[in-house]
Amino acid sequence: MGLAARPTNPALAAVARSLEAKREILIAQWADWLMGRMSQDPIIDRPTIERQLALLLDIVIELTGPLRRQIEELWFDACDAYGRTAAARGLAAGEVVEEIQHLRELLIHHLADVIAALPARQLMAAVLRLNRALDRGIAHAVVGYTDVLVETLMEKGGVALTASGPGNNPVHQRLGLLEEELNTFKQIHR
Repeated sequence: MGLAARPTNPALAAVARSLEAKREILIAQWADWLMGRMSQDPIIDRPTIERQLALLLDIVIELTGPLRRQIEELWFDACDAYGRTAAARGLAAGEVVEEIQHLRELLIHHLADVIAALPARQLMAAVLRLNRALDRGIAHAVVGYTDVLVETLMEKGGVALTASGPGNNPVHQRLGLLEEELNTFKQIHR
């Protein structure tokens, strides 16, 4: 059984093209904002944060394409992993929400011209789809965050998850798996 590709709405295709063109800028601005909020000695280094942000943004781009329904599960998994990493970074639940909300702000800023040029009906559909995806992603990030807190309290005797260091780094392992899954989706799509 193959993946069922849905025709891409022209508005969503325009959004995807714009996001792809601005990908590096969006990641850099989001990472700069995040790193500015972190303590002087962050638990997770900037390259890892940038990998995680790039993964999330790449999935958002795919959410505007013909395999958007199939990639939703990966979006939820990636947001869950983001929430787990946020817990390892010592963030509060509200901060996890705020970090993904910042992506929404960046998207609004960078997509304003593209969105404004669309006919009203297409504009509304594109904006609602992106907002719904971000809202659901936030919910999954909070679930991942909460799961780590419960695991820490129940299974690990209150010892926090470590997110850095050599060897078997769970953040890097999970990120690698999610990136592989995204690459598989992209190969199927093309």
